[in-house]
Amino acid sequence: MPDSPALAPFPAPPTGLPRFRDTVEAWMRLFQDWLCQQLEATDGTGRFREDAWQHHSGGGGRSRILTEGSIIEKGGVNFSAVEGRMSDAAARQLLMPSPDYFATGVSVVQHPRSPLAPISHMNVRYFEAGNGEAWFGGGLDLTPIYVDVAQARWFHEQIAQVCQQHDPGYYPRFKKWADEYFYLPHRQETRGVGGIFFDRLIVGKEADADSLFAFVRAVGEVYGRSYCALLRRNAGQPHTEAQKKWQLVRRGRYAEFNLAIDRGTRFGLETGGRTESILMSLPPQAEWHYNQPPAPGSPEADTQQWLHPGLDWLNASAAVGPTADLSTTETVGQ
Repeated sequence: MPDSPALAPFPAPPTGLPRFRDTVEAWMRLFQDWLCQQLEATDGTGRFREDAWQHHSGGGGRSRILTEGSIIEKGGVNFSAVEGRMSDAAARQLLMPSPDYFATGVSVVQHPRSPLAPISHMNVRYFEAGNGEAWFGGGLDLTPIYVDVAQARWFHEQIAQVCQQHDPGYYPRFKKWADEYFYLPHRQETRGVGGIFFDRLIVGKEADADSLFAFVRAVGEVYGRSYCALLRRNAGQPHTEAQKKWQLVRRGRYAEFNLAIDRGTRFGLETGGRTESILMSLPPQAEWHYNQPPAPGSPEADTQQWLHPGLDWLNASAAVGPTADLSTTETVGQ
């Protein structure tokens, strides 16, 4: 994959703040700055515009949106740090141990112009409940319009290497969680080629606070570096109008997941979050057509064949196909 431009180093957490949550919140702000710089440098012409906002019960955030870039048609990198008290009904629905909460995080979705460049999502977050319980969550996943098996495998390799550095069990555990989470049951297909997803990594139970925080920071960094590399590799490739039409259909599936299934969307709406920021993940354009499956043997039908949970992307090969025993296949060179 192409190298990243020489930019500011990945941010370290600040020191000397009175509370752990203050350190996490301050780092989330720095991470938002770093990631916006990475994406702007990759796009070349697009610039994020910032919309600062306040939450009705305490805290607020910075929504940053890039539109009409050279590579990115619409992208968002949102930071928030909010606190308050949700209703008892909302607390039960969201499985919160207490209705009082503090939450901070960065949420990212990028919709490229080219149908040959994948949609991406990343989220890192930290919660504290009123009963003193604290946890981290997050994840990243890739939604290609057309599945490139070698690139999907490379993406998973980058994630697996990061997980291995923190806990050898993280990648298989969180990859399975992503397969289950980023799934559209009404379509019986995954949103894309997956990645990792994790939630409620409870401080003191899963690991100590510093270890979990270090893992979450590594997830943020591997997303920024790997996704920008994929954009640089794919954005300039020629494409057809038919491929653009398929992009709109696949964007529609992305919107279905975010509106009907995503827990982050539900949390934001249930806690009175800022609607414009919550729904920034939706694509700028999408289409739905009645009962028009892709033609058998077409590239679009081939992509559909890969949208299933449980695939071993670390050993995937286009020559073998998704229904084979992928644990015994040969890998494909880049």
